Amino acid sequence: MTGFVDPTKGTFAAFRADDRPGPIHMLNLVRLRERALYPDGRQASGKEAYAAYGRESEPVFARLGGAIVWRGKFELMLIGPVQESWDLCFIAQYPSVAAFVEMIRDPVYREAVKHRQAAVEDSRLIRLMPELAGAGFAGG
Repeated sequence: MTGFVDPTKGTFAAFRADDRPGPIHMLNLVRLRERALYPDGRQASGKEAYAAYGRESEPVFARLGGAIVWRGKFELMLIGPVQESWDLCFIAQYPSVAAFVEMIRDPVYREAVKHRQAAVEDSRLIRLMPELAGAGFAGG
């Protein structure tokens, strides 16, 4: 089975169409390949390729107002498919949908994302609307 690495055109169109004001949070769950799969055959581990993606994309991410607002280490799937595990778990915040779209259209980012595509075996990218945290599970 092929993992999820990039959004489909339809899903990305729906993402862009919902251009509500305010920040967005993107929950990232990433499983890395043991060996990166570069089209040109270069050799690297998935971890090394993803680190290259981070180094090369970070200036664009920061310039557009992006920030990592939460990071954690996957430990156990309590509810959900037990075969799913994640090497990287984090939430990235963007000031707006437009900032995210600008990032992925940036030529520097488009070069950097090749490392992500080589590194990632499977992933989930879940768009969230930030809300105030509270004591109860149901929220406000």
